[in-house]
Amino acid sequence: MKPTLVSVVIPAYNAMEHIDEQLTALASQDYDGEFEVIVSDNRSTDGLAQFIANHPATDALSLQVVNASEARGGGYARNVGVAASRGDFIAFCDADDRVHPSWLTAITRAAENSDAVGGVVETTSINSAEVATWRTFTTETQFGSNDFLPYGITCTFGIWRAAFDVIDGFDLRYVNSGEDIDLSWRLQLAGMTLAHAPDAVVAYRLRSTYRGTWNQTRAYGIATAQLYSRFRDHGQKRTAPRELALTVLALLIFNPLIPQRICPMPRGRWFVHAGNLVGKIQGSVKHRVLYI
Repeated sequence: MKPTLVSVVIPAYNAMEHIDEQLTALASQDYDGEFEVIVSDNRSTDGLAQFIANHPATDALSLQVVNASEARGGGYARNVGVAASRGDFIAFCDADDRVHPSWLTAITRAAENSDAVGGVVETTSINSAEVATWRTFTTETQFGSNDFLPYGITCTFGIWRAAFDVIDGFDLRYVNSGEDIDLSWRLQLAGMTLAHAPDAVVAYRLRSTYRGTWNQTRAYGIATAQLYSRFRDHGQKRTAPRELALTVLALLIFNPLIPQRICPMPRGRWFVHAGNLVGKIQGSVKHRVLYI
């Protein structure tokens, strides 16, 4: 079944620097159906709402901006965007990334026989060569397929509106990260299906500083502990002791005090793994579980 109308929902916070690149990419999609674009402004202070209201692609994208300032977080902004949308199929992407030309075609095609769809990301075309080494992704398997259930990430994700309504959208208890994994898992535990769309590709913009990388991956770590507190009874597993030991050992051996010229680990990758581990510890304390 092909959607009658696709609503592309983009949560945004102070996204003026990059959102035009994303909107330009959406205007260049090869999708042959009708779609609209909704930017859900989550407390921006950079003039984003006015910029979107006067954007030259307004007509081509059926573009509108909605106010999502009552609460903080991407999940809340996406829920507000969906509530303002008209489509029977919802596609999510982020303001600071860039969808590939066939993204919308691929994600809607994969959804014809499923309730939701997770796409893939690449990091080489939108980041510097150095930053692109900090985190690596593969298009061969779904995200999370080795940990518990597969999941989609909301920079490249699609879901039929009926399914979104059944599971009550995004859980607002996840403020900084994890809401997309939670939604994907609740969807499947409710008996619905999540498809993998390897052709629904998004250029994913990484944090380009050590501090930004640390903050982002620490938030991921906190969220994974929060997820474990909710889904451990459904079968989610902790990190295997051997994997944890290897991570700690690598962090010690390849720490930033080692001269870069003799260290095989890119320094940014060290901050990815260290931030994530610290986040898991903090999340374990906060949510009263052991998840490291």
